[in-house]
Amino acid sequence: MGVKRSLQRGGILLGFLAKILMILSTATNYWIRYPGGHRGLWQECNAGTCSNIPCQTMLAVTGAYMVLAAGSGIVGLVMGLRIQCHEGDARGQTTSSIFFLCGLLLLLALTGYTVENAWKNDVFFSWSYFSGWLALPFSILAGIYFLLADMVVQSTDAIGGFPVYL
Repeated sequence: MGVKRSLQRGGILLGFLAKILMILSTATNYWIRYPGGHRGLWQECNAGTCSNIPCQTMLAVTGAYMVLAAGSGIVGLVMGLRIQCHEGDARGQTTSSIFFLCGLLLLLALTGYTVENAWKNDVFFSWSYFSGWLALPFSILAGIYFLLADMVVQSTDAIGGFPVYL
């Protein structure tokens, strides 16, 4: 079962990298830069002074989706670790579904933020924003790895009863 374990470990590693990037992106204030300051999901900083951003609908939706994506990603990571530690657990499809859900929530959050801020003059996206986009393929790939590992388990179970002569 070396292929199954390798795929599971790869899924855990990719999920872990995605969670670090997602939490870093959500928590920091460098989503956009403009002359004299920068802004994140929660605070705006001008000339070294940071203040909370008043409630804006699209910003609140983006923040909510990012928090939900981070939460679902942590749940997926915990489930992946449980699959890795307990042989015979058949939750690979559920774990992959959670990672795909995490990727969908990330996609919704980042696309909404992009649409809201792409057409503003003198505004440039910064590293917090890009680390969110970088977490997206890692989450989707983690889901694919767990799905492939589950397919290996199912195919092994399916042919387990057949006599094989090599």
